[in-house]
Amino acid sequence: MGRDQFDSKAKRTAHFRSCNVSSYTTELLEIHADDPQMHVLFIPGNPGVVAFYKDFVESLYEFLEGHVSVTAIGHTSHTKKNWDHGRLFSLEEQIDHKMDFIKQELENIEVPIILVGHSIGSYMAIDIFRRSLEKVTYCVGLYPFLEINPESKMQPIIQKIAASQVLSVAISLIIASLKFLPSWALRLIVTNSLGKSWSATALEATCSHLVQYHTIRNSLFMTMTEFQKLTETPDWAFMRENREKLAFLFGVDDHWAPLQMFEEVPGIALSTESNHTHTFSCTEAGSSFVAKYVASLIKNQLLCSGH
Repeated sequence: MGRDQFDSKAKRTAHFRSCNVSSYTTELLEIHADDPQMHVLFIPGNPGVVAFYKDFVESLYEFLEGHVSVTAIGHTSHTKKNWDHGRLFSLEEQIDHKMDFIKQELENIEVPIILVGHSIGSYMAIDIFRRSLEKVTYCVGLYPFLEINPESKMQPIIQKIAASQVLSVAISLIIASLKFLPSWALRLIVTNSLGKSWSATALEATCSHLVQYHTIRNSLFMTMTEFQKLTETPDWAFMRENREKLAFLFGVDDHWAPLQMFEEVPGIALSTESNHTHTFSCTEAGSSFVAKYVASLIKNQLLCSGH
C-alpha cells in the first residue's frame, strides 16, 4: 500500500513529553492511536536521545495505518537539560529505568506490548522481554549490539576511551564547548562533520542534545558499562526458547552487529540490508526503510493474534 493511500488518521506528528520515572525526568516521543491494537515501546541505542528517532516513529505509525500506538523512551540523563545534576547511569540502571516506565505507564493498558530496540537498545529490549513475558508479546532488534565483536578494529578504541575518566571528561568538555558558538556556526560544523546526507531531524537533535556535557559524559559512561556487561555470553538459551517471538535486522559490514553471531539461534527471523548504516535514524530514507520493516513484522503479529 502506497503512502498516498493512507487515510488521515495514519499521518500524525510525534509529540515530545517529559515525565517522571522513579524520580528521574525522562524524555518521551509519542503517537497515540485512537483505538490501538498494540503498543510499541521503542528503546534507542547510545546516545539514547529520542529526538533522533522522530522520523522513524512517525513513519512506523504511518506504515501501521494508525492502528498501533508508538512510544520512544529516552535514556536517563541523555537529555537536553541536566535534570539529574551530573549523575552517571550504567547500562543496568538504564534497563531498570525502562522496567519502571513499563510498570508506571503501561501496566494497565489492555493491548499487547511490542518492544523494538536499536543497537544496545536491542540488548535492553531482550532483557526487558525476559523479565516481562506476561506483558510483552514480541521483540525486534535493529542492528543489535549484543556482544563484543573480537574482529572489530573500532570497538577496542571506543572501549579504551570510555574506560578512561580523563579522556571521557576531556571529550565531553570539548564537545560541550561547541554550544557557545552561534547556532548557524554550530549547525555548519555538525553538517560538515557528520555528513550532508543527515536529515534535518538528526541535525537538530545533534545541536540540541549532543553538545550538552551531561549527555556526552553519560553516553561514554554507559558505553563503558556496556563493554563490561557484554563480555558475558548472550542468553542464547532464552532466545532459542522464544525464537518465534524475536526478529532482528542486520546491516552488511556493521561491526556492532555481525550477523554470524546468530549461528547460535537457528530458526530465528533474521533480515539483512546493505543500503543503510547503523545510524539508520539519521536519514529520512533509513528511517522509512526500517520503519517499513518493523511494520511488516507487527502486521504479521496482528494477523496471528486475530486483530
